[in-house]
Amino acid sequence: MPAWTKHAVFNRQVGELILKNLKDSKTALVTSISTAEHTKARPGALNTVALLRVASSGLGLAPHHTMQLAERLYTSGYISYPRTETSSYPDNFDLKAVAQEIGKTNMYAGIVQGILQKGIQKPKKGTDAGDHPPITPTKAATEAVLGESWRLYDYVCRHFLATIMNDCKYMETTAAISLGKEEFKITATKVIDPGFTKVLEHQAVSTSDMMEIKEKMILKVEEVRLIEKKTTPPDYLTESELIKLMEENSVGTDASIPVHINNICQRNYVTVSPTGRKLIPTTLGIMLVHGYEKIDPDLVLATMRGAVEKQLNLIAIGQADFGAVRDHTLKIFKAKFRYFVEKVALMEGLFEGSFTALNDSGKPFSRYFLLLPSQKFTRLFFFFFFSCLFNLLGLACVGMSVCLST
Repeated sequence: MPAWTKHAVFNRQVGELILKNLKDSKTALVTSISTAEHTKARPGALNTVALLRVASSGLGLAPHHTMQLAERLYTSGYISYPRTETSSYPDNFDLKAVAQEIGKTNMYAGIVQGILQKGIQKPKKGTDAGDHPPITPTKAATEAVLGESWRLYDYVCRHFLATIMNDCKYMETTAAISLGKEEFKITATKVIDPGFTKVLEHQAVSTSDMMEIKEKMILKVEEVRLIEKKTTPPDYLTESELIKLMEENSVGTDASIPVHINNICQRNYVTVSPTGRKLIPTTLGIMLVHGYEKIDPDLVLATMRGAVEKQLNLIAIGQADFGAVRDHTLKIFKAKFRYFVEKVALMEGLFEGSFTALNDSGKPFSRYFLLLPSQKFTRLFFFFFFSCLFNLLGLACVGMSVCLST
């Protein structure tokens, strides 16, 4: 179905006026047809953060559990060391030997044979962090042997094969259609070479068809409709999205990111949705963030942790003095801690509406173990919680739909 090039208007009266004008038009003109070839690039070599994101979004595995499985595969000799920030194969890396080893497993044999016949494609150049090589399979295996770890191993194998396969190539044909004073377009997509998407099927390009039309063709208008919709609020962050944001803001490392996410779940700051692995803030998590913001907003900003990480990186490359960075950082956090203790009453007041004081619950009262959730009697510890997830209200809009025939 042709799509209106203006997409939507946010005024119902304007939409109804446009609809009225279009209903007077009985024919539409194909003003142009254009065709363009596009390429979807194959992935780079697999590092820890990329593995964590795919395992969460594609396999439904929590980051902490993913690393447990990865470490099990590593210690059993099935994959390389799973903690690495590097996404570029070394120049002397034997790609063919790894592919041949994977090919010993029946389900990959045909794919590997096809790759070797066409020739191994030179992998994309990624980032060399100077730590460990990218994550790759090191020994052939079967599902019967690996059990629970199989799905993660299977992805590591498929990702490696994808890095040495062709890019995905597809053709897009777009027809521009004029109806009255409004412009519409319809697009058809055809895959020319699936390339790496043969093994990473979730990245395959969706195909679509259009009616047989030519430029300057007159089309009969069968129906014009005004469709009313609403903009949707941003959804809760998924684990995969959070991992990406943590990496971008230097919050944690490839080794500690799964630990941080596991901690905020275990401490009941967030819960994980059954589908999509979305992180839903609890009352405790939201109140904690708001409490820190009332006292010292810096404590919930990713930039504070990121600044420390950058200083550590400068120490590692010899551009900053360890003692100076240590003393400066301790001075800042000591001052923030003292200020927080002085203003902790602001935090207490915020929690009173949703939580019960420890002395009211019959437990020993301590200044730094202040409150209990009124339903789940879990101790509240003052830990840094670096981000809050929000749901926003939607805004109504209307779009235009037109049905044409030759």
